[in-house]
Amino acid sequence: MTTSASKSGALTAPGSSMVWPLALAQFIASFAATNMNVAISAIAEDLNTTVFGLQTAITLFTLTMASLMIPGSKLSDILGRKACFMGGLIVYGIGALLAALAPGLGLMILGYSVLEGVGSALMIPPIYILVTVWFSDLKTRAKYFGLVSGAGGLGAAAGPLIGGVVTTAISWRASFLLQVIVVGVIIVLARKIIDPPREGARPSFDVLGAVLSAVGLFFVVLGILQSRTYGWLGAREDFTIGNTVVIPKGGISPVWLFVGIGALFLLWFFLHIRSVERAGRDPLLHLRMFGNRVANLGLGTQTVQWLVMQGSFFVISVYLQEVRGFNAIETGLMLTPTTVGILGASLAAERFAKRHPQRWLVVAGFLLTTLGMGLLLALVREDSGIFSFVPGLLIMGIGLGTMLTSSVNIVQSSFPDSDQGEISGLSRSVSNLGSSLGTALAGSVLVAAALPGGQSFALALGTLAAFSVVGLILAFLLPGRTAKV
Repeated sequence: MTTSASKSGALTAPGSSMVWPLALAQFIASFAATNMNVAISAIAEDLNTTVFGLQTAITLFTLTMASLMIPGSKLSDILGRKACFMGGLIVYGIGALLAALAPGLGLMILGYSVLEGVGSALMIPPIYILVTVWFSDLKTRAKYFGLVSGAGGLGAAAGPLIGGVVTTAISWRASFLLQVIVVGVIIVLARKIIDPPREGARPSFDVLGAVLSAVGLFFVVLGILQSRTYGWLGAREDFTIGNTVVIPKGGISPVWLFVGIGALFLLWFFLHIRSVERAGRDPLLHLRMFGNRVANLGLGTQTVQWLVMQGSFFVISVYLQEVRGFNAIETGLMLTPTTVGILGASLAAERFAKRHPQRWLVVAGFLLTTLGMGLLLALVREDSGIFSFVPGLLIMGIGLGTMLTSSVNIVQSSFPDSDQGEISGLSRSVSNLGSSLGTALAGSVLVAAALPGGQSFALALGTLAAFSVVGLILAFLLPGRTAKV
C-alpha cells in the first residue's frame, strides 16, 4: 500500500483502507465520552465509591482531553502523525485496561480520566491531519471526513446503548475490555498507514505555551462544568474549599471564578506566543490560526454543532430515564433514529459535496437540526407513544451528520499542509469545548427550572434549539464556496 504523487506533487492515499483505522479510533474516543454515563451506579457500587466520585472521573476525562488537545496536535508535527497516533492508541489502551481492572476509584481515575484522556489528545489530531494531507481534492476529503465524523457521531450516540447492553449482559468492566480489544484491532490495521513527509524543518516544542494553554483550557472547561451544580449567575449553594466558604449561596456563581482564571491564563498564552513569534522561535500555536475569517466561522459552527449534539443527547437521555422510566438499553435504542441519521448523512458526504457548496451543507444541517428539535418539542408528551420521537430524532440526526463533515472540511481546508497540525488541535479543542458547554448548559437549565412533568426538559431542549439558530446565522456568514489550498 503506497501513496502516489499527482501532477501537482500532492500525495494522495490509495483508498479508504487507511482511513478505517482512523475512523475506528474516532469512534472509540467518542464512545468513551458517553458510555460511562449509563454504568455510573454499577461502577460506584462495585468500587465502593459514590456516584459523585464517578462523575468526577468523567469530568476529569473531559478536562484532560480538552486541555491537552493543542499540545498533542503539536507533537504530531514533531514526532510524526503516525507515531503520535500509534502512541496515543497505546496510552489509551493501557488506560482502558487499568480501568477494567481497577479495584477502586484511584486506579479508575488514573486509567480512564488520565491515560484515556491523554491517549485521546494524542491520537485524535492526527486523524484529521492525515485525511487532509492524503486527499487534496475537497470533495474526496468530504467523503473521508464524512466517514470519520460519522464514526464520531455514531460513537457518541451509540455509546449509551452499547455501554448499557454490555454492562447489563456482562459487566461494566467488559465495556473497558471491549475498548482494549478495539484499540488492539486499530493498532494492527494502522501498521500500514503511510505518513507523508512534513515539509520544512521539524518545529520545537513550546513547553511554556503548552502549560499555559492546558491550564487555561482546564479552568475554562472546569468552570463550564460547575454550572450544573452552582448555576450560571447566582450560586445555588455555598462554594467551599476545604471547610472555608469562598462564595456563599446567592453570591456570584463560581463558574465565573474558574472561567476568569482560565481566561487570564489564555491571555498569558496569547501574549507568550506573540513574544515567541517576534523572537523568531516556534510557538505552540501561530497567531495566524486566528486570522482566517473562513476558518473562524467554521470553528464557530463546529462549537455550536457539538454543543447542540451533546446537549441534546444529554437532555433526551435524562428525559427518557427520569420521565418515561426507560432503562439504559431502552434509552440507547430510542436514540437509534439519530444514530441512523448521523451515519447515513455522513456516509453521503462526498455525494453532497459534489452537488452543493460546503456553506450550504452547513446551513442545511442547522436548518434540519433545528426542525428536528422543533418536532420533538411539538410531538413528544409524557403520555405520547414511542413513535412520536422518531421524526424529530431522525431529522435531527440527518442535520447533524450533514454539517459535522462540512464544518471540519471548511476549517481544515482553510490552511496549507504545513499548518494542519496546529489547526487540527485548535479544531478538536473547540469541539470539546462545545461538547462540555452543551451538557453543562442543558444540565444547569434542568436543575434551575424545576417545572412539573417534562416542562423543564422542554425548556432545556428549547434553549439548545436557540443555539442551533445561532449556528445557522454563523453558517450564513460563511462564503458561498471554500477556496482550495
